[in-house]
Amino acid sequence: MYKQVLDPVGGSLGLSALVAAAPLIVLFVMLGVFKMRAWVAGLTALVLSFLVSVLVYGMPLGIGISAVTEGAAFGLFPAMWIVINAIWIYQMTVVSGHFDRLQEAFSSVSADQRIQGMIIAFCFGALLEALAGFGAPVAICAVMLVSIGLAPLKAATTALVANTAPVAYGAVALPVITLAQVSGLPLRDLSQMSGRQVPLLAVVVPLLLIWLLDGRRGIRETWPAAAACGVSFAVAQFLMSNYGPVELSDIAASLFSAACVLGLLRVWQPTVVRTSGLGQAGDEDTPDDNPVGLPTGRGAGGVAVMEPVTLPRTRAETVKAFLPYLVVIILFSVIAIPAVKTSLSTTTKLVSWPGLNVVNAAGQPLSLATYKIDWLVGGGTVLLVSGIITALILRVSPAQAVRCWVGTVVQLRGAILTVTSVLALSYVMNASGQTVTMGLFLAGLGTFFAVLSPILGWFGVAVTGSDTSSNSLFGALQVSAANATGLNPVLLAAANTSGGVLGKMISPQNLAIGAAAVGLAGREGELFRKVLVATCILLPIMCLIVVLQATPVLNWMVP
Repeated sequence: MYKQVLDPVGGSLGLSALVAAAPLIVLFVMLGVFKMRAWVAGLTALVLSFLVSVLVYGMPLGIGISAVTEGAAFGLFPAMWIVINAIWIYQMTVVSGHFDRLQEAFSSVSADQRIQGMIIAFCFGALLEALAGFGAPVAICAVMLVSIGLAPLKAATTALVANTAPVAYGAVALPVITLAQVSGLPLRDLSQMSGRQVPLLAVVVPLLLIWLLDGRRGIRETWPAAAACGVSFAVAQFLMSNYGPVELSDIAASLFSAACVLGLLRVWQPTVVRTSGLGQAGDEDTPDDNPVGLPTGRGAGGVAVMEPVTLPRTRAETVKAFLPYLVVIILFSVIAIPAVKTSLSTTTKLVSWPGLNVVNAAGQPLSLATYKIDWLVGGGTVLLVSGIITALILRVSPAQAVRCWVGTVVQLRGAILTVTSVLALSYVMNASGQTVTMGLFLAGLGTFFAVLSPILGWFGVAVTGSDTSSNSLFGALQVSAANATGLNPVLLAAANTSGGVLGKMISPQNLAIGAAAVGLAGREGELFRKVLVATCILLPIMCLIVVLQATPVLNWMVP
């Protein structure tokens, strides 16, 4: 048994936090400064964190190894299990020739590449986040953006930045639900509070996407569409999170936002339509590996990629092009029905991970010691079933479907190594107490913690790649800090999940997924520097919102 010690360096929480932060500092410096491959940076940080946990925190060697193996297992299932099957579906649409029809359908809505990119990355991506989460929106949207003509680096950047506002209520509101469980606060109060923070970001994100795609010129020429997209999403997300079923917040918001943009485009189009030429210097570099499914004869790792079928431009084939994604939506919606979810959850297995005998500083066992295997209700399995149905609908032969799946695994080999190493790092830091040490140090800064509360959530997601995991780590800590400083616990707990949505884009796990999806494996450092600008713009906005809500200026917004 290992009992966490949170101030192992001379009894000083500050010095202990500095040592605990060293692996993360090394990770992001290797990515952003030295441009090293994400899997190299992840493994280096993992080794360093393991040494800190054993040599500084005194965690037994066997328990440390157990934490590494569980984190790696979680990286494979469910994280990469979701991503592999999501991209597999896309790959089959390419092979069958239906993705060309899908691309033409987006072009018929608006020939403007910027508006197409916004609809795919923000509206469609939000719907995927609402239903699946765990990297699926980035994986699918990134390859869709490449297919409409965006340069790979720009496509991955756009997909990552768009995956922000929906995250708090992603995976059928799992982050907020988890926050309520670990904090002991009412779910409705937390949902309402988050619903009075995150929608304010949603107004800004589409404009930021347009700026990423085409700079100030893009904002000047397409701001009405971006404004309609962001405002409609924000209104629907606010109303549903405050007054409707929490689980449907993002589903309703994404569909309403798409409908509003499509309605606007019936009466308005940009005066200057940009159909190409949105790449910037360096964006058009040839990727290390061919993007998954793109028909160039042979794909990543020498795995043959089938030449796509040329389909007639008929309404029937266009409808079939949308059916795979409609199947995904329907299956996830059915799974979200409480009765169905309860029935399928009977196959879920909870496994006590061998050798992970850890209690926190208060002597309570850690929840991470239990490994959850969702055989039927997990997002990856739902996507696998969706893929099988897709193969039948698009008439992809079993042999072709298997070759597509194997090719996808080969293409994602670098991402698989990165995600498993980063999640192993996360589990080691959580099990040893390094993460809690850093959180407690921040929580000890008094009323100034109102500024840092969203940053703590942002940090948690940056490390774990999941808003749900960040809420599990720091939800109770936020409540304790609020009670100690006289701040509102509902406000700070909600700030954890709201700030966390902005850490998703810089998480090494999601950087690896985004880079691998468009064939830029090994260039995660470049992608990190691109999205770092966006997170540095949006995070101060969220901090300001929380600070104002902690003062008489906006405290009327706190339920």
